[in-house]
Order: sequence, then C-alpha cells, then structure tokens
Amino acid sequence: MRHLRLGVNIDHVATIRNARGGVHPDPMRAARIAEAAGADGITAHLREDRRHIADADIKLLAENLTIPLNFEMAATDEMLSIALAHNPHASCLVPEKREERTTEGGLDVASGQNTLKSYVMELQAADIRVSLFIEPDLRQMEAAKRLGADIVELHVGPYCDAESGDLRGEELEKIIIAAARAEEYGIECHAGHGLTYDTVAPIAKIPTIVELNIGHFLIGEAIFTGLEASIIKMRQLMDVARANI
Repeated sequence: MRHLRLGVNIDHVATIRNARGGVHPDPMRAARIAEAAGADGITAHLREDRRHIADADIKLLAENLTIPLNFEMAATDEMLSIALAHNPHASCLVPEKREERTTEGGLDVASGQNTLKSYVMELQAADIRVSLFIEPDLRQMEAAKRLGADIVELHVGPYCDAESGDLRGEELEKIIIAAARAEEYGIECHAGHGLTYDTVAPIAKIPTIVELNIGHFLIGEAIFTGLEASIIKMRQLMDVARANI
C-alpha cells in the first residue's frame, strides 16, 4: 500500500508571531515539533507582502530541516531568485493576490503556460521539484502535463467547504478523477487547502494521492490541544483511512 505523506504548513505560526512582532512563536520550533509528531515534510509560503513567513524563516528552514521543505511561491522573478538561493526540495507555484485572505483557488495553468514555462524550467534545472497548485479540473491537469510538472497539488477547498452531502460528493468525485488522471500522466498527486479531522478521511482513501498538505486547521487545533497532539491525531486519521481502502 502506498504511504500517504503529511506535509505540515507552518505559515500561521508566523501569522501569530507577526501580529505582535518579536520572535515568538517560532516557526522553526513548530517545524521541529511537526517532524517529531510524524510530519513527512514542511510547507511554507513566502508571500510578496510577507504577511506571515519571512525571508529569515525560509533561510532557517532550508538550512536546518531534516525533512523536505516545500516552498510555496508565486511565479515571480523575486520568488524564483529566493527559491534558487535556498534550493528547497520542491517549489509549489500558487496564485497570489495582495487583497486575498489566503490562496483562493488553483493556478490557471491552461491560460498561463507561456508565463509559467520559464519558471518551471529554471526550478527543475536547479534540481527543485516543481508542483502546481490547481483545481481538480482535467483541462488544468493536461496543461500541467504539457508544462512537465513533477507534481500537482489539488485544491480541495470546495470539497471541504461544501454545505451538503451531495455537493461534497460531487466535489470528491472531481478530485478522484483528477488524481487518477495525474497518475496516468506520471505526475505525483498531492492535495490540500482546508482539510480538517472531519474531511480528511475520504481524501486519504484516494490511492492515487500521495501527500496531503495541511496547515491552518492544525495550527488552530494546537491552541487547544498542542501542536504535537493535533498533528498526531491527523496522522492517525490519515493512516486509518489509507489502511481501509
């Protein structure tokens, strides 16, 4: 059975730190706790406006992590330079708007292939795996294949936010179909955005998905139970679901 990896996004540890300034809480400490609790990788999104993760955080993570760093980034020359300077395990290209609260949807790879191509090529030339954060849409998947992406991360927010069982089932079916197509194309498939204890199991049961990236919910739960406990519980729910497919 294929192991389902857990990537823990630590952005919102930095959000809390930045709300007051100073150095607490420390994202690097959170990354070490996550690793000890069973995380297979750490995700950090360095935004143009630096609203959470800062340049110094990326430097510390790149130099000190013993598990892979997934560097989320907009497709800009500034972010490309930072990625090339720190050589993360993977760079996930995401859409980014200054006014958004968080990433609001998948990257439009189908319409942006010409713009994205040079970023994909330069990252891969530096032995950085390239991931594209996309909607579970076959048109976007085909575009990802044409670009030669190593990974796609499916945006599962609409599934997580669905207000009825029927709607959630429809969104889940899109994810299942897209993940199967990724495997057919030889692209590694991840999923993320909005997953909780209540929504993770059906996604974890999709055998063609190999990694889940979860952050905001785990950091929120950590306020009540501690970060280690929140990650251990998520890891257990993922493992039970994967064992029962």
